[in-house]
Order: sequence, then structure tokens, then C-alpha cells
Amino acid sequence: MSDLRKIIIDGNEVEVDGAMTLIQACEEAGVEIPRFCYHERLTIAGNCRMCLVEVVGGPPKPAASCAMQVRDLRPGPEGQPPVVKTNSPMVKRAREGVMEFLLINHPLDCPICDQGGECDLQDQAMAYGVDFSRFREPKRATDDLDLGPLVETHMTRCISCTRCVRFTSEIAGITQMGQTGRGEDAEITSYLGETLDSNMQGNIIDLCPVGALVSKPYAFTARPWELTKTESIDVMDALGSSIRVDTKGREVMRMLPRNHDGVNEEWISDKTRFVWDGLRRQRLDRPYIRKNGKLRPSNWGEALCAAAAAMKGKKVAGLVGDLVPVEAAFALKQMIEGMGGNVECRTDKAKLPAGNRSGYVGNAKIEDFDDAEMIFIIGSNPVIEAPVLNARIRKAWTKGATVALIGEPVELTYDYIHLGTDRAALQKIADMDHSKKRGKAGVMIIGQGALQEADGEAVLGTAMTAAAAAQSKFMVLHTAAGRVGAMDVGCTTNGGVEAATSDVEVIYNLGSDEVDIDTGAFVIYQGSHGDRGAHRADIILPGSAYTEEQGLFVNTEGRPQLAMRAGFAPGEAKENWAILRALSAELDATLPYDSLAGLRTALIAEVPHLADIDEVPENEWDALPAKKMGKAEFRNAISDFYLSNPIARASELMAELSANAKARRASDKIAAE
Repeated sequence: MSDLRKIIIDGNEVEVDGAMTLIQACEEAGVEIPRFCYHERLTIAGNCRMCLVEVVGGPPKPAASCAMQVRDLRPGPEGQPPVVKTNSPMVKRAREGVMEFLLINHPLDCPICDQGGECDLQDQAMAYGVDFSRFREPKRATDDLDLGPLVETHMTRCISCTRCVRFTSEIAGITQMGQTGRGEDAEITSYLGETLDSNMQGNIIDLCPVGALVSKPYAFTARPWELTKTESIDVMDALGSSIRVDTKGREVMRMLPRNHDGVNEEWISDKTRFVWDGLRRQRLDRPYIRKNGKLRPSNWGEALCAAAAAMKGKKVAGLVGDLVPVEAAFALKQMIEGMGGNVECRTDKAKLPAGNRSGYVGNAKIEDFDDAEMIFIIGSNPVIEAPVLNARIRKAWTKGATVALIGEPVELTYDYIHLGTDRAALQKIADMDHSKKRGKAGVMIIGQGALQEADGEAVLGTAMTAAAAAQSKFMVLHTAAGRVGAMDVGCTTNGGVEAATSDVEVIYNLGSDEVDIDTGAFVIYQGSHGDRGAHRADIILPGSAYTEEQGLFVNTEGRPQLAMRAGFAPGEAKENWAILRALSAELDATLPYDSLAGLRTALIAEVPHLADIDEVPENEWDALPAKKMGKAEFRNAISDFYLSNPIARASELMAELSANAKARRASDKIAAE
């Protein structure tokens, strides 16, 4: 129930919720309040004092607007609304004093600081500071921390806002950072000098309002004003986090998160943030043809002619990879099916039901986790498969939600009830009386690991039946960014990948690097990196990566999203749909569009919901029958978070992080004496 209160801010009367803090009320009124420690998604610390305002009729001193609620204000003598001033002489003097204190020990590093140009302290010192300092004492210096290969520290710049401490303990769910000491001896440090052990640690770089925590891989490579900024979508997992790709010339220099309350809030995983060096390495930049067992460089004319000659009159199959945009999957389907062949996108053998969107997407939104009272995880490890979604589950858990898991016992960032590891545990849940749970907000998540065995369809049907009985929302957690979109356009074959590729003479492999193709078939590989798919190929056609072409991707909740082109593909590599269009002309079966706009028109005519960008369509619930399951234990789909796709496997940094994670798991934990 809302508790609306009237309040006068700088002479303007506004009506706001009494539970709001003054800093939020000022934002509602369009008044900017400077801050360092306050952040909308973290608990209130109230320790930087930059957000001071004057409360008329209150104590004769400024008040911290982040820590005082509107309902705490007293009305005027005749019941008038409380009055708050944000630009009075008292406030101006207080902010200048706070800024002077903050800068006592801050080094004048701006010319060589990586935060220069996007530094809150720099901006607010200009806006609210004074042009002199009364302090002549020597500055305090502190040792830098070693937090690992991702976050570089310059702790002398730290202003003790504690944002990093609050993020790691509240959102990321690790307890390795904290503050020790008091007064001028206070400093942010890590427990026993440990490096951070989280898939979300890079977010503290964005949160740090000064240059104390900066990106180690990006350090000293570019300044913010040199970068071209492109708003796009992440494809490192199937969540579809909103990102900004910053490029300098042709090179991607860094990835940053964008705010999207419905998907990733404002966090991204470390793989999303730091995988950009994999976009430069092991790239396919020209066509290749295999002659006498060896691949030799070729040109587009020769390669397309050779591919067309190999395909004409043959039995052909198409495979759609995990990072393929919807447009390319649709073009491949039209080309291969026009030749009488089959196309398959479920290359990991997941038993996802073709044509039943509630079966391969579910009916839950990511936002449903915010209000969930019961969260059920089957055959998945969200810490690895979707770290940002895992942070959302943790947020629900901190609000009191109960989390239960059936599958491998894994280290999550919250407590959960482990109900078992095998199919019998799931059957037990399905057979239970769920009448008491009805009316409770619940979400059931099923991972790809639960669906990859031979009885995957029975597992899915049993889970859907249990979800329907408990009136719980249901989500299929995908690991491949391109999978839902490819399923939407119908890149499926009865019998799955084995049926699609059995007894075929030619396999057209569109970016599928997670599948082993048997010897015998002639393989045409189209992709961006020289990974497993390219090693097996007889002809290689170099395509674009996700930052180098416009593309539609549909995330794990079924939300169509648009990834925008931030740069151009290297060498002679082309956009994926354009390669297929050119090849179709060589096959004398030209696809009926000459532009991306024409392709999208044809695509939307066939699959209308793909036109509704950033909207989650309602899926009609169609539960699969609960058949008899096998006796196997659930195995998670991904074992190594850092090496799950060809771009990540090409990244030197991801290889280092993977090795560090293995070493950390191998070493026995030593208790603090």
C-alpha cells in the first residue's frame, strides 16, 4: 500500500512515496544530488556524505539524503509539507567541505588514471568542489591489492565508498572483500590477500566512482573519448544481457553493461565483459579449400563454386551453431530445405520439442524471480550457465525465497535444499500433493543438462507436469544464445541431430563448434573462428562474429533482441546471411531477398513475434505428457564456464581464468588459524 507524502524540494511541491529516501525524491523532482557511496541496487551505507541537503525546520546541520526517508520529515508549524533545499549556502558549504576532505589523500593521477574522462570524483570535484586546499600534510599511501587477472587496483585513490564490498557480498555472494582499520588507517582489503572467486567480479570496475578499481586487460589501451560506442546484446550465454561495445578503429576495446531491468539489471558476467580479446585471435579471414588433405587459401568465387558443386544433386543437411543470429538460421533453413535436406539446431542432443514454445522456452519471465517465494532448479548450475540470472535468484533468496535443487550438488551463492541427484528425486516431486503450494509465487528452471540424455523428453514432460500441478512458472534455461531463435524459425528435424545427419553426403555446418562430425560426409563450415568445426571442414567460408553484423537473438525467456554491428569482420569475412544468399545463387536456387531488410520481412511474415523487439510473447501452455524416465543421474551441461564457445576458447584471458579456476578447485582449502 503506497504512503504518498507531499514535499517541497527547492520551491517545487512533489508527491512521492513516504518510503522513498530524500535522494530518490529529489530525482523524482528532477534535481540532481551528487553521490559516491549511494547506488540504487545496493544497500545504503551513508558514508561518503556527498549527498547532503538542508532540511528546513530540522537540526541545524545538513542531512544525508541517501539515509533519510521522506516519512521521517516533520511538517511545518501549520502542517505545511516539509521543505528540503539542495542548493542553499549551507549545502554548498557542506559539499565543498566534504569534497575537500575526500581529496586530502587522493593522488593527482588524472593524467595517467584509466578512469579519467568517466570519473565521478573528477566530475563532482569540478561541479561541487573548490579551487584550493588548506591541507599541506603529506598524503597517505596504501598498498595495492591483487584481486586476480581482471581487476587492477590503485588503493591510494580509494575513497572508502564501500560499493565494491557491498556488491561482492550482496549481489555476487562472495565474502572476500571488506574494510579494516579506523580513521586514516581504514582501507578496503581482501580476506587473507585472496583473489576474487566470482563470475561477476568485473562489475566492481563499473561501480567504483574513482580510479581505485579499473579493468586490468583494458588498462592504458584507450581513452573514453576515442571510443565509438554501440548498444548491443551479449551472446556468451542465453540470457541476452544488454551491453555496450566500445570500439577504437576496427578493434573492440571493451564491453560494458547497459541497464535493462527486465533482463540483466545493470550487471554482466566476466565472460561477457572480458571475452573481447577472443574476437581478435584465431579468426577465419579468408575462404579455404581442402586439397590432398590440407587446407589451402582460396577466394570467394572459387570457394562458392566449389561449395555449390559439392552440394548439387547430393543429400544435404544443415547444422545451426550456438551463436548464430536468427536471420542466418532462417536463410540456411530456406536454402537446405529447398534442396530437400534437413536442418538441425539442437546439436547438443537436447530433447527440446519442436513447435511447442512452452516446451522449449516455458512461460516464465526473468522478472518473475524478483517476487518468487519458491525456486526449483533441475539439472542446472546457474552460477556457470547464467551468472547474472544466478544473481537474480540470490536476490530472491535474500528476500526470503526458498531454493531447491535436483541435480549435481554445486556451490551456489545462496543456501538451497538439495533434493537428490537423479530422476527418482524428480519423480518424487512430480508425485507429491502440490495443493498447499498453489497461490505461492514459484518458478521452476530446467537446464540443458537434464534434457540431453535419451529420456530428455520424459524429464521435460515430468517437470512441466509438476510445474502445472504446483501452478508454478516454468523456464527452460538455455546455454546457447542462438538456440531459441533457431527453434522459433523451425531449424529442427524429427529424431534430432542424428536423424538429420545420418546417410547424408554433405553437411553444411553454420558455426557449430560443439559437435563431432563423423568421417565420410563432405563438410562445408561457415563461421568466425578456427575452432573444432573448421578443423573438420573441407571448405571454409569465413563469417562475422556477433559484434560484426546486425542480428536478431531470442533469449532464454523468448524475448527477441537486436545485436548491432560495432565493427567490421577481418579480411575477407562476410556477414553470415550474405554468404548464404550468395551461395544460393551459385546453386541456381536464389533466396528471394537481396538485403537484410528483405530477409527480415520474409522472416517476420513466417514468425510474426520476432517483430516485437524486447517484448516477451505469451506462450500458450502445452505440457508434454509425463512419460517414464530412466534411472540416470543429472549432469550439468557446462563444466568450464570460461571455455564454452569458440570466441571464449580463442581468448587468452579466458584460458588463464579457466586454468586459475581449475587450480583453485584442485588445491585443498586451508582454514584460517
